Amino acid sequence: MTEIKGARVLVTGGQRGLGKAFATALLEAGAATVYVTARRPVPETDPRLVPLALEVTDEASVARLVEQVPDVDIVVNNAGATIPGGLLGNDTDQVAHLFDINVLGPLRIAQALAPVLARKGGGALVNVHSVLSWAAGTGAYGVSKAALWSLTNSLRSELAAQGTQVVGVHLGYTDTDMVRALDVPKNDPRDVAEQVVQALLKGESEVLADEVTRHFKAALSGPVEGLAVA
Repeated sequence: MTEIKGARVLVTGGQRGLGKAFATALLEAGAATVYVTARRPVPETDPRLVPLALEVTDEASVARLVEQVPDVDIVVNNAGATIPGGLLGNDTDQVAHLFDINVLGPLRIAQALAPVLARKGGGALVNVHSVLSWAAGTGAYGVSKAALWSLTNSLRSELAAQGTQVVGVHLGYTDTDMVRALDVPKNDPRDVAEQVVQALLKGESEVLADEVTRHFKAALSGPVEGLAVA
């Protein structure tokens, strides 16, 4: 388990959408400070929220961030992006850029901050995946989230020796800017964030935030045709 009360937390992409919900839930759980990143951060009215600039594809930006969060106990890799269309409709440069954000971005953060977490006694690393880590048919975005799932599982193994709790978060459509235009049932970001808080407190390794996610996780043991989304 990871203690949240009094902790210092980093949430990438933490000034809007799901990231903002994470920041709020962690403060409500007793976090002392939540560093919230954005490419172009804006001021926060709550002094416990500290906005910081971050471009996850830029090694120098990540290095500057590490200098600003030398006391972090919990890291939430939430920042991500998507592109429309299928794999055959996007050129490889577009797909590579998406992987740079969704896969290499969290890896850069993990590599840079793992020593900080070790010095603080282990702490926790949270990576935000998707039901699309398992459900095929959504192009490069789903493929990148599948890669992130595998990355998280490997990081869990590598970070176990230093006592770092690694949590993978899977969720379906959630009411954020990324899917606001879609007319589909959506999770409340606050509910997802609270589930992550509880997972940290209980020492859990995975959050399956909704029924569609639980359905596809169970389908992994069946025929691959059962892993396609409509």
